[in-house]
Parts: sequence; structure tokens; C-alpha cells
Amino acid sequence: MTAYTATVTVRLKRGVLDPEAETTKRALDRLGFELDALRSTDRYEIDLDAADADDAAERAGEMAERLLANPTIHDYDVEVEQAE
Repeated sequence: MTAYTATVTVRLKRGVLDPEAETTKRALDRLGFELDALRSTDRYEIDLDAADADDAAERAGEMAERLLANPTIHDYDVEVEQAE
């Protein structure tokens, strides 16, 4: 087994209301920052042992599907790198 770090980034799907991002965008606008859109995300870093990077990605994806994200309203990405 090898040590890996899987990073799972969870974001709301386009079209789903994101009140946290809207509030932050308005504050940034008041501070003089012009931007078209802002989306909030949650990022999880998971340290795990796995046979290979594909196995680590599969396990992290299952965690995202079962708990970290709600597939009805969220999209997510999984990135895996070998731990140092």
C-alpha cells in the first residue's frame, strides 16, 4: 500500500442558488473589485493508503458520492497525488 492525498472539491451546480457566494460577491463589488461571477466551494483533503492512484481516486470518489457531496445539487472533482 502507498500513501496518497486525495483532494475533493465540491461546488454547487450551475443554476443552484449560492447565497454565500452572492453575499461575498456584493462585498467585493463594494470594495471596488469587478467580477462576473463568484462560486463557493468546499475542499476536502483526504490522506489514505491505497494500492495505486486509481484506487485512491475511486475511494475518494465514493466518499464524495456517499457523504461529501449531494449529487442532486453538487458537482465534484477528485485529484490524487502520492504523499511525500
